[in-house]
Amino acid sequence: MNSDRPRGPLAPAPRRPTPARRLVSDWKVPDWTEAEDFLRLFHSEHPDQPIPLAMRLRQIREHLEQTGTYRHTRAELEFGARVAWRNSSRCIGRLYWKSLRVLDRRDATTPDEIHTHLLDHLRQATNQGRVRPMISVFAPPTPYREAPRVWNGQLVKYAGYRAADGGFVGDQGQVAFTDAVRRLGWQAPGGWFDVLPLVIEVHGDKPQLYDVPRDLILEVPLKHPDHPRFGGLGLRWYAVPAISNMRLSIGGVDYPLAPFNGWYMGTEIGARNLVDPDRYNLLPLVAEVLGLDTDDDTLLWRDRALVELNVAVLHSFRAAGVKITDHHTESERFLTHLAREEGEGRMVPTDWSWIVPPVSGGLTPVFHRYYEDADLRPNFYLDDEARARATGGCPFPH
Repeated sequence: MNSDRPRGPLAPAPRRPTPARRLVSDWKVPDWTEAEDFLRLFHSEHPDQPIPLAMRLRQIREHLEQTGTYRHTRAELEFGARVAWRNSSRCIGRLYWKSLRVLDRRDATTPDEIHTHLLDHLRQATNQGRVRPMISVFAPPTPYREAPRVWNGQLVKYAGYRAADGGFVGDQGQVAFTDAVRRLGWQAPGGWFDVLPLVIEVHGDKPQLYDVPRDLILEVPLKHPDHPRFGGLGLRWYAVPAISNMRLSIGGVDYPLAPFNGWYMGTEIGARNLVDPDRYNLLPLVAEVLGLDTDDDTLLWRDRALVELNVAVLHSFRAAGVKITDHHTESERFLTHLAREEGEGRMVPTDWSWIVPPVSGGLTPVFHRYYEDADLRPNFYLDDEARARATGGCPFPH
């Protein structure tokens, strides 16, 4: 947005209110320019609103002056969440941004209420395998009340453990967080695919542990169509990747708890989660099951094992009736999205290093072009507090 243009009779920006008591740590005064830019964007793309733009801007300015913040209408919240997806430069799946289902959970205040809504999110998003893009937006911070948070990086994640022999069991990327929830009282089973509990934190209360019922988590056993021994590895993965530690920013208002999901692209599981050395690191085991010679790098055993692992992921999800996409199809869809947005006169911020798939990148059309990147808002952000909680560096109660 061009912040140098005349701001009209509503400028200058409102002053920061003088607090009667201590401000909370995660609150900041919404930026007036950002609020105005967002409202102008909303009304330009949805002109038939019951409240005229000028009146709505006056309302927001008054709320900012009186309370230090303002509340989005339901329509503004839905639009802002969808545009945040549209502006996410690291997401290849933005073609369907308009289909994002937005659940307004801003009135939930207790850990029990939040837990109930998070489980409902998983239930609705899973949709018996027909995974739906969805976001649940919880309350933002106010000058005197911190926003609720979930410590978990995703609503569903597998635990990781240090083994006695110096190795690891489960997801290495979750070892620190697993240690953290064990210190909070979680009785860890110690297996390869143990679903971590949710840690919910609200203002003025200690973090609370909540289990995720297994009947709400749709998991897919992984098998290979041509290698029966592959199924003997006992691998599986969950159907809904619901990111829960990114801050949704709309018109200067931050929503630290706004878990969202789409559906998986196969390479996220078969070329990253199960393969990365600091995650499951299973490529040597897969190569062994496939009978590949791992002593000679010139035989490209890693490449061959990687492709077959991704074949198994796509085959298994489709056999189970769980929605998934492949990187070739999604690359074509992204270029369709790019053409549509450019046709609307909108920039598509794009981070090439995230858009190009981790398997056969050069074979996809997204590889062979340049993109522009920019921080357009609304958008999603990962802040330092969320990083600390998701890696186990959490503010534990004494």
